[in-house]
Amino acid sequence: MMAHVEHCDLLVLGSGAAGLCAAVTAAKRGLNVIVVEKESVLGGSTAWSGGWMWVPCTRHARADGNMETLDVPETYLQHELGPQFDEPRIKALLQAGPEMVEFLEKETDVSFVSGTWICDIHGNTPGAGTGARSIVAAPFDGRKLGKLWSLLRPPMRETTLHGLGIQAGPDLKSFLNATRSFKALTHVIKRLTRHAVDLALYKRSSQLVNGNALIARLMLSAQKAGVRFLVSSPAKQLLIENGAVCGAMVHSKTGEALIKTRAGVVLATGGFPHDIKRRKALFPHTPSGKEHWTVAAPGTSGDGLSLAETAGAELNTSVASPAAWCPVSLVPFRDGTIGHYPHIIERAKPGIIAVKANGKRFVNEADGYYDYVTGLFNALEENEAPISWLICSRSFQRRWGLGYAKPAPFPLRPYIQNGYITEAGTIRELATKCGISPEGLEQTINTYNSFARKGLDLEFGRGSTPFNRSGGDPSCTPNPCIASIDKGPFLALRIVPGSFGTFSGVRTDQHARALNSTNSPIPGLWVAGSDQASVMGGYYPSGGINLGPAMTFGYIAGKDAIARLNSADTVLQHQYDDQCDEKEEA
Repeated sequence: MMAHVEHCDLLVLGSGAAGLCAAVTAAKRGLNVIVVEKESVLGGSTAWSGGWMWVPCTRHARADGNMETLDVPETYLQHELGPQFDEPRIKALLQAGPEMVEFLEKETDVSFVSGTWICDIHGNTPGAGTGARSIVAAPFDGRKLGKLWSLLRPPMRETTLHGLGIQAGPDLKSFLNATRSFKALTHVIKRLTRHAVDLALYKRSSQLVNGNALIARLMLSAQKAGVRFLVSSPAKQLLIENGAVCGAMVHSKTGEALIKTRAGVVLATGGFPHDIKRRKALFPHTPSGKEHWTVAAPGTSGDGLSLAETAGAELNTSVASPAAWCPVSLVPFRDGTIGHYPHIIERAKPGIIAVKANGKRFVNEADGYYDYVTGLFNALEENEAPISWLICSRSFQRRWGLGYAKPAPFPLRPYIQNGYITEAGTIRELATKCGISPEGLEQTINTYNSFARKGLDLEFGRGSTPFNRSGGDPSCTPNPCIASIDKGPFLALRIVPGSFGTFSGVRTDQHARALNSTNSPIPGLWVAGSDQASVMGGYYPSGGINLGPAMTFGYIAGKDAIARLNSADTVLQHQYDDQCDEKEEA
């Protein structure tokens, strides 16, 4: 059977934040856009994410009273990235970010709220922000999607409350304080009541927050702009004519489709978190490529990178880290599957530490998730497995939760019975059960407790930065991140290295154009999101440095596709005018 041929102005491969932002940007300016997704649902890893974006100097920042200019976050990145600082791309990111936000909020159904309290991770670095550089999509009623709702990837079950998404900030604070505040309890009851109704009527929650809300808003905006979606349609080959990318061969539900474009193709397929071969080649401590537990969507298996290479694009594998590391615990679900829970919240709370098998701490637990894993990697002895444990008391877990085990009033016992959490009456017994050095752990706990009672962390400086303190408990003084661990029973949770996505990817310029071996842009090929080599050079200086650049470079790619098409039309018009002039002269 011959492939049927379709035509459009711009083809976008991938339906995460980067791809949808590129599609919406181009479609709102009149381009005919098709979005192709290999999976049966839209949203990629973005739909599973917290949805926060690092975009400094937006109108939301100004509304929060932050009047800083772009040179301040640029200074922060210069110091954080060092030799990896790519000035043209960084400047493009910082300049286009606020423009992207303004465009979406003025012309689409996307709207944002500010993370006023969210600080850059490394507060001692010059230019570090203490708030107002982060935004997240405003909550969204999924019912507004109509028939599109069935195409939205549901949120990640590990990070929801029986399918109900909870947003960082006031929403999460209410859930954590529902047994301590009538106002918080009222908020939680309203959310849970609505959730129960949703489950009865729709089998899923319509209260969309975080990355799920962002994708839903982008999907609705794309639909209104005339974007077509093709799901369950993996791209198999790029079409290349005279060195320019001009479409792709796609295996759709109805057979092979040859999609020809006027402007070109945007690659935004989500990087290679599930590409075992590339993980083996690039990830540390993964001799077979399987010793890694990513929380990225299952379809992110390196398709975009492979397609880019066939067009002559170069990959950048020399970034500081190949992936956006995060600590993960493995959750044994009742259906026999294993979930991957990313540890973001509880590590900064007072009364918990992380140790290796020798019982020693290795990191400031209140720093970022990327810092946790890189700290572990840096502390490993030769041939030592990259395993760690979070250690706390039962009372800590009842207050703050521990991984997938929710705080009171949710039960803890099932997670002890299925082996997810280990419990013991003494620190020595706990260490023995986990295979941790009993002497090492006892010594660590004694040392930690001795300075914790004074609110100090003499080893790692926990609680010394605004980022640390914002994640702690303000009622715990003098240090919101420090409390002793001296009253049992005690708990331990095994932690393994994971990732939110990948940093190695296709080399691009400041216009999101793929670059070849001679550092020249490949006509008609743009790359955004995790398919693009990290603009942060493989570092993680602040929360949201995946989605913020993904959205911004998706926007840049959409604009550049418009410019390329307009330029081509101008050339054709000039050629037509010249031909008319020649005929008149004849």
